[in-house]
Amino acid sequence: MVKVAVNGFGTIGKRVAEAVMKQDDMTLVGVTKTRPDYLALLASKLGLLYVPQDRLEKFQKAGIEVQGTLEELLEKVDVVVDATPGGVGKEYKPLYEKHGVKAIFQGGEKHEVAGFSFSTLCNYDEAKDKQFVRVVSCNTTGLLRLICTLRQNFKVKSVRATIVRRGADPHETKKGPIDAIVPNPVTLPSHHGIDVKTVVPDLDIQTTAVVVPTTLAHTHVLNIRFEEPVKREDVLEALRQAPRILVIPTELSGVKDSAKVIELARDVGRKRHDMYELVVYEESVAVEGNEMFLMQVVHQESIVTPENVDAIRAMFGLASKEESIRKTDTSLGIVRTFEELLEAGVKAFGK
Repeated sequence: MVKVAVNGFGTIGKRVAEAVMKQDDMTLVGVTKTRPDYLALLASKLGLLYVPQDRLEKFQKAGIEVQGTLEELLEKVDVVVDATPGGVGKEYKPLYEKHGVKAIFQGGEKHEVAGFSFSTLCNYDEAKDKQFVRVVSCNTTGLLRLICTLRQNFKVKSVRATIVRRGADPHETKKGPIDAIVPNPVTLPSHHGIDVKTVVPDLDIQTTAVVVPTTLAHTHVLNIRFEEPVKREDVLEALRQAPRILVIPTELSGVKDSAKVIELARDVGRKRHDMYELVVYEESVAVEGNEMFLMQVVHQESIVTPENVDAIRAMFGLASKEESIRKTDTSLGIVRTFEELLEAGVKAFGK
């Protein structure tokens, strides 16, 4: 049983912590917060709250019970999932090294912080025995799920992608553009393709990105070229058979935009309207010869959750890739088909 800590109990951390608690081969020892708020109170009531030494007095003054300090937590665990804000994780790395624990960083950190970037469908086995692993960002996770699935079935020549990014997460009321479409960045290409290459370095990929005033999800518009002609139905079948990719029939379902993707998640009973799957609009898939276009939706708050759980198993050699995907997906209710999602919706209505 691998003992896990989650450093940072926010958007990603709370989801990973809850996911770890659902596994039968790992246990959640504690989570950390740096300031008192309702999530800190929740973690305290669960008996899981630890805080950095320099924040201990602040929590004591607020009357919030803690189990100990971050350093005390690190003495009790085998691995820490660092879910701190982007750029902060690298500051904690020396502390993890001091305590001899493995660590999983998020996509907000640079590749060099861990020296190994992880995506379940692409390089699961390579994470074994690593001390430090970086789970790539939400957008990169979405791109890699698609690309590695296609590479397993076809000869991919090049990928060109435009990423339409959400402006902020729903709770981040101080962030995001209000009435603008913002190049991200103005100088091209964007960093997303560079990040993909930390996992698949031989891939010809270039990306561009813009930020728009929405909080719900990202949308990717992709142009993929293959070495030889492919058939649309063969591509769709490969995507339907792949784990964590959900092909949604847009005309039949009426799910034609990110708002409806999130509403669908709500209606089928997903907690926090989490959509762990990469959503591909079926009708957007267009193939002509060796060229394909498609559009996909990435729920930025939840898509990396299963990859974090898999990274723990991979680092400790707890299960094969296929077994880890099965265990993680079953525990989180992740589905492979639109029909399975509807069945979950039936159960959510209590029938």
